[in-house]
Amino acid sequence: MMTNSAVKEQLINEIERLPQNDLREVLDFVRYVRSKRDQPEPSPRGGKLDPRKDPVLKLMGTADVEPFADAIDEELYGRVGLYHRLRA
Repeated sequence: MMTNSAVKEQLINEIERLPQNDLREVLDFVRYVRSKRDQPEPSPRGGKLDPRKDPVLKLMGTADVEPFADAIDEELYGRVGLYHRLRA
C-alpha cells in the first residue's frame, strides 16, 4: 500500500506530464471529489420524509383520488375507470 506522500508525489508526476488543456479537467475532478465529501449524508431508506421540506411529497397521492385516478387510466390505457362508469 502506498503512503499518502507517495500518492501525492505520483499525482504530481502524472500532472506534470499532462498536456496543458487537460489540466483544467483534472482540477475540475479534484474539486468535484472534494465537494462530495462536504455534502451531507443522504438519509437512510426508511427515514422520515417531510412534505414541508419537499413540495413533490405534497402532491403524492393526489392522482389516487377520484376522478383523477380514472382519468389517468382512461388517458393511459384507453379505458374508462369505475368512477366514470358509475356516474354515466
